[in-house]
Amino acid sequence: MQETYVPHEIEPAVQQQWDENQVFKAVVDSNKEKFYCLSMFPYPSGRLHMGHVRNYTIGDVISRYQRMQGKNVMQPMGWDAFGLPAENAAIKNKTAPAKWTKENIAYMKNQLKSLGFGYDWDREIATCDPDYYRWEQWFFTKLIDKDLAYKKVSAVNWCPHDQTVLANEQVIEGCCWRCDTPVERKEIPQWFIRITAYAEELLNDLDQLDGWPEQVKTMQRNWIGKSRGVQFKFDLAGRDDQLEVYTTRPDTLMGVSYVAVAAGHPLAKEAAANNPELAAFIEECQKSGTAEADVATKEKKGLKTGFKAIHPLNGKEVDVWVANFVLMEFGTGAVMAVPAHDQRDWEFAQQYGIDIQQVIEPAAGEEIDLTAAAYTEKGKLVNSGEFDGLEFEAAFDAVAAKLAELGKGEIKVNYRLRDWGVSRQRYWGAPIPVIRTADDKMVPTPADMLPVELPTDVVMDGVNSPIKNNPDFENITLNGESAFRETDTFDTFMESSWYFARYCSPKADQMLDPTEANYWLPVDQYIGGIEHAILHLLYSRFFHKLLRDAGLVESDEPFKSLLCQGMVLADAFYYTNENGGKEWVNPTEVDVERNDKGGMASAKRKTDGLELSYAGMSKMSKSKNNGVDPQEAIQQYGADTVRVYTMFAAPPEQTLEWADSGVQGVQRFLQRVWRLAFELKQHEAVSVAADQLPKADKDARRKLHETIAKASDDIGRRYNFNTGIAAIMELMKTLTKLDLTVDSSRSVAAEALDAIVRMLSPMAPHMTQQLWTEFGNEGLVVDAAWPAVDESALVADSIQLIVQVNGKLRAKLEAPASAGKDELEAMAMSDEAVQRQIEGKTVRKVIVVPGKLVNIVAN
Repeated sequence: MQETYVPHEIEPAVQQQWDENQVFKAVVDSNKEKFYCLSMFPYPSGRLHMGHVRNYTIGDVISRYQRMQGKNVMQPMGWDAFGLPAENAAIKNKTAPAKWTKENIAYMKNQLKSLGFGYDWDREIATCDPDYYRWEQWFFTKLIDKDLAYKKVSAVNWCPHDQTVLANEQVIEGCCWRCDTPVERKEIPQWFIRITAYAEELLNDLDQLDGWPEQVKTMQRNWIGKSRGVQFKFDLAGRDDQLEVYTTRPDTLMGVSYVAVAAGHPLAKEAAANNPELAAFIEECQKSGTAEADVATKEKKGLKTGFKAIHPLNGKEVDVWVANFVLMEFGTGAVMAVPAHDQRDWEFAQQYGIDIQQVIEPAAGEEIDLTAAAYTEKGKLVNSGEFDGLEFEAAFDAVAAKLAELGKGEIKVNYRLRDWGVSRQRYWGAPIPVIRTADDKMVPTPADMLPVELPTDVVMDGVNSPIKNNPDFENITLNGESAFRETDTFDTFMESSWYFARYCSPKADQMLDPTEANYWLPVDQYIGGIEHAILHLLYSRFFHKLLRDAGLVESDEPFKSLLCQGMVLADAFYYTNENGGKEWVNPTEVDVERNDKGGMASAKRKTDGLELSYAGMSKMSKSKNNGVDPQEAIQQYGADTVRVYTMFAAPPEQTLEWADSGVQGVQRFLQRVWRLAFELKQHEAVSVAADQLPKADKDARRKLHETIAKASDDIGRRYNFNTGIAAIMELMKTLTKLDLTVDSSRSVAAEALDAIVRMLSPMAPHMTQQLWTEFGNEGLVVDAAWPAVDESALVADSIQLIVQVNGKLRAKLEAPASAGKDELEAMAMSDEAVQRQIEGKTVRKVIVVPGKLVNIVAN
């Protein structure tokens, strides 16, 4: 055994051993408890970043630990390969997206392998492969047959630069999240899947997800947005049609002073036909964001339509306005406005001098000022005619009953959730498997014509999709007649909403092999960023229920437990250029001087000594040039050091602050473990029975088994990897004090090293495998059992007894662990130091806490 730990000599050899023995190949075994561990698969951008490394290390540690518990573990990996970033990069680099994507996959796969992740690469998938999206297309045709997928003209967020639809969440302050181009509202035909048909089940089944963070479940509940309200109609003066609205506050109905409709509402369009000013305003609204957060904070604007709405209960006429705070996508696209009791309505009314009519009385002793803000609390009705004096619940029911009696309304449960728009207008995505016939009917592509393959040998001409207006792709023959393929592609959330299921049988000539899928699913542990809390996770839950209802899986939910890891932060440095802009400098190019307290004293660029400003810890990003290249870190420190550091530096849910000094500290720790092994190899192995150990060695062995107990709980149950590793570090400090020339100490050290190797193996699999082999163990440490706690070792022969006089520490005594209260009191009272403190005083009370302390009260 060599004296020094050299990771670059060990790691490739161990990885080759894993590959040759297909160590991580997962097969169905009904005799073993399965454990499916999955980290969210990456988009093949070209290089891994430290966020990837942290995410995948967490998954690998959990997988390896569960394997050591005797479970049948599956941990697959693949590539979320479709999407705009690949297409835009291909345009920039003047290549085809398929070629660019496959080159990136090859590079990133080697990066993952260099980190030693235990993936079953036989299950690898790339969502851009026809063998994958074929089944997605097939399933979509079945959804069409069941009326769960449909096409309609819809108002969408449109990015004129990227030439595609954006989800509301992709519109930031009215601009595209990718390119910062102002977003427009546009009406185009779109394909949808009826996620709203599953709204109630998606909401209720959140209660089953005990292994999910409450924060994520709350976010999903809010997104689904179940509400109980009243849907009713206003008659329109001089017209035969009506205006329908939905409200959760029917108790405030008598306070309505205007009605507002969205810019896309049919009434708005009709009114704008002969009103250029209104038409221009509607066009302005269509260029603004529709995310609710943006709508809530922007200035409230509107114009009258000229129409009058007739109050359904008191017959008063109120103006109908077009308002920029009303969204066509939510509710009916029209709202009743009660300025006195809704802040948004109040702001609009203030802007345009509209009446504010109070109909809710504040609680006793509470004063309100409706000239300053709306009063939005619930309370007793006033100025509401026959409903005066009613509290909220009674008022809700009474107003709803009155509207129903008049045939103008009914109680209704509504959801904020809207059907999932799955079509995109760009090229790099799975073609939507629909055919338009010569008589303009839309029919699903027959199964024998699937997959509808996306041409990959294409020339990218800006953002224009090469399959649009392309007769070679569009023109086909169906049943002997000319027909046309759909040229929209699927939203990439489609591929990521079922990939976890395809991993179960990636080579099956069907969407899912039932035996494999129902053995492995649901995923036992899912790991990924909280930024996916709503869309990806909600769509995956929905898709899984669709698969269940199609008879392809038996489980109700896709992921039993969810762990959302925090971001990776790093120091950010910059200087101000001649134009006043910030030029960011990578931390590896900076010399830092620290003050006595460890803070930043000064920072200079290494090349020329330029003084730099420190921007603090920031998320690793290209924009701030503070990313740490995982490949460089591996080359400098070794994969095991990088892995252990990412687990040790912070709990998984919290942000991790990357610091080279911390990485170096972990490397020194691994060197100490190696050094202990080397020193043990210099001596003859010996085993001394536990009951024959001297006290110091018994104490060291007790420390060992306390560490096993803590690491088992921290690493295996609570996923507090950082404190588990810290406990092993503390154990190493104890072991370095042992004299290995002494048989009893060497026996304890050897037992401890065996346990340390096992406990560290999920985090540092290469080094621990080498040590496992060096000490003559057969097989692989990944197949070894996790160390067990010897409960008898935890029982101490003696304790340290703290003795206080009047609450102040006066002595520390060693006492038998079995000593009772009387014996401990006698020991304390007879101690010389204690005797001096109580001399000449009367002992009033002696408090004994067995196993801990004695406190003597004397005066």
